[in-house]
Amino acid sequence: MIIAVDGPAASGKGTIARALARHYALPYLDTGLLYRAVAETVRRMELNPEIEADGVAACNFEDALLEDSALRSDDVGKLASVVSVHPLVRAALFHRQRRFANQSGGAVLDGRDIGTVIAPEADAKLFVRATPTIRAKRRHAELRSSGSSVSLDKVLADIRARDLRDSTRSAAPLVAANDAALLDTSFLSIEASLHRAIELVDRQLKLNAEKAAYKAG
Repeated sequence: MIIAVDGPAASGKGTIARALARHYALPYLDTGLLYRAVAETVRRMELNPEIEADGVAACNFEDALLEDSALRSDDVGKLASVVSVHPLVRAALFHRQRRFANQSGGAVLDGRDIGTVIAPEADAKLFVRATPTIRAKRRHAELRSSGSSVSLDKVLADIRARDLRDSTRSAAPLVAANDAALLDTSFLSIEASLHRAIELVDRQLKLNAEKAAYKAG
């Protein structure tokens, strides 16, 4: 069973995807970490994230890098949004994600193109969203708790800039799959969001089972 969870930054998709993985006892991959690993490698190699060839050169990172806490920094996140627009970078990471999705028993993956590009055959798909202002407030609170003094206006501007890059890039733009269930977390608590996510996944799994039974019968 493959569950695809897509959505913009700070929408809650990561929290929801991890909870779904625990609920259904499936391995989980935050595909955004792959792009953050490329971004961090670009930074360490002193390359230019805006040059596609430099981004590709940074794609052969070791899996151990995915455990590095440096990848979670806001600066690396911004660089990741830059390198992720390059088609050849996305192509270089495609098979890595496909292997994870197609492992025995299935998996949960979250990102921005899981339901549309990486695993269009997923058994359940969610597109998690929230208003830019709500997402900025969430990210701002995270940054402040880690000691950052960045302003809310700056975080909101970064959120909107990232949304624009992600939704207008030529390769695998951020968009909800036609068959994805929409989950707006703007005014939901974490607990309510998780409860709703499980409901939506269960509904899709039940519908798939009914369709399979109809075809077989």
